[in-house]
Amino acid sequence: MGVAIRRAGEGDRADVVRLLDAALVHDPVSSWVFPGEEHRLRTHRALMAAFLDIALDEGYVDITEDGAAVALWWSVPAGSHEDAGSHEGDDGRDAAGAEDGPVLLRRAVDPDNERVELIGRLTEAIHPADRAHEYLHLIAVHPDRQGEGLGTALVTAVLERCDRDGLHAYLEASNARSRDLYARLGFTFMGTTLDLPDGPPMWPMWREPQRTAADDR
Repeated sequence: MGVAIRRAGEGDRADVVRLLDAALVHDPVSSWVFPGEEHRLRTHRALMAAFLDIALDEGYVDITEDGAAVALWWSVPAGSHEDAGSHEGDDGRDAAGAEDGPVLLRRAVDPDNERVELIGRLTEAIHPADRAHEYLHLIAVHPDRQGEGLGTALVTAVLERCDRDGLHAYLEASNARSRDLYARLGFTFMGTTLDLPDGPPMWPMWREPQRTAADDR
């Protein structure tokens, strides 16, 4: 029997934030953003809530019907990151004078922690800008349910659509285990890791749309 998946909405917000926090609070990147464990345990949930709100507003969120796994996605048009970078000034403001996303995120989540802003700037800088793609920003599986294939089911559901529609996909793997899993799903390491300052590497990975059985008929 397959994994039942649905589109999450505002009514799922509290449950999804708890899931993201439980699944990712000890992730290598989360541990780098919040190096002090006590502070991380207090503050990490606020960062997850901010990411979820952005996804609900600008992207889409897929969740398993039992609420054990969730994935946050964005549909990124060609040139979006390139254009955003060209409009950003030295003070972190765009051409209209508005503060950009990483600045606002840091202010909302943990104003004294520059790494909240820095992680956004570093991932923006390596994000491919030349081709439209589906971007897997975060994926989380409840610690008690890991190893059951729930995360794979969430990703595969979107990749099947990418293959049908000729869409590319992109993500940054935060650990070697997930990097290897994504490689099995058709993602290819782009050749250069994002090495967080005094922290762990992240692996940018790109996936070309793949031929389906229908294409061969």
